[in-house]
Amino acid sequence: MIVIGVDVPKQSVTAVAVDEAGRMLGERTVPVGSEELIGWASALDLERLWAIEDCRLLTPWLERQLLGVGEDLVRVSPKLTVPERRAGRTRGKSDPIDALAVARAALREPDLPRPQPGEHVHREIKLLVDHRDDLVDERRRTQQRLRWHLHELDPTFVVPLRRLDRASHLERVARWLARREQDVQVRIARELVGRCRSLTRAIDELNTELEQRAAAVAPALLELPGCGAITAAKLLAEIGPISRFKSDAQLARHSGVAPLEASSGKSPTTPTRPRRQPATQRRALPDRNHPIAIPPRRTRLPRTQTNRRQKQTRSHPLPQTTPRPHRLQHTQSEPRLDIGATLAHGSIFVSDGW
Repeated sequence: MIVIGVDVPKQSVTAVAVDEAGRMLGERTVPVGSEELIGWASALDLERLWAIEDCRLLTPWLERQLLGVGEDLVRVSPKLTVPERRAGRTRGKSDPIDALAVARAALREPDLPRPQPGEHVHREIKLLVDHRDDLVDERRRTQQRLRWHLHELDPTFVVPLRRLDRASHLERVARWLARREQDVQVRIARELVGRCRSLTRAIDELNTELEQRAAAVAPALLELPGCGAITAAKLLAEIGPISRFKSDAQLARHSGVAPLEASSGKSPTTPTRPRRQPATQRRALPDRNHPIAIPPRRTRLPRTQTNRRQKQTRSHPLPQTTPRPHRLQHTQSEPRLDIGATLAHGSIFVSDGW
């Protein structure tokens, strides 16, 4: 069996084949869109594995081409190729060096992600979420420019904060501008009002579509406290098919909410939540203290209903902190928010995936 590492720039595709020991067997560079790689790989070995650097903007056409002819492929994260580049004997940076590092990283890592059925559903949600975020940013910039124009025209004309996305306030601003002399600045301000209206309509339509798609893909996710349609859509877009995670611990590590070990020498410390908000959670949730990211506390019985007498503790001048769990602890009697279990619930699976 051979492994073929592929590096996909914009204009060309570079493939490097290695054996099971990581020795280089061949190299080939073809233009983008060419089908020569399949014939070249067939002459090397009948049993082969394609390892493609995971860059979804550049590799979809190649994945469709390989899967269409029944080839087996895995996706290699760019960060996994860093040790292979450092250990390589060839210095510098080139497409063959990158392809060789991808192939050797695929040999080193046995459990690399593969294309999942039904990925297009989450890909479409991801595209809609990104497009909505772009429109929200553009509307915010337009509103800021409009506010400065209104302040320059008349400082006494007040528009409440966070109200320029409502039709009533935009109509009030439009009527006020229509009564003024139509100079250049007033015309620009009226154009910005129209732009705010169109952007708000487009954002509302995207919100409705995202809510429908989230309810169709993961209706149980919308039942979680603090999880609305937009948050659910962002979680689906970032997590993708839940089947690619073997356990809830993997999902917690991917989301950045798993406890991290922090010890040095003979002074072990209790694992705590990560101090920095990971990129995955930063894209999906507003902050690391979002209600979905924090599991609920264990419910305790009233003191009168407990059989064991509770020990009285002395008061301490400093506030006492709640101990953090050493690992993800799940019990039958402890309620918790488990996004992985929610997404993997049987009611959210569809015919072509989940």
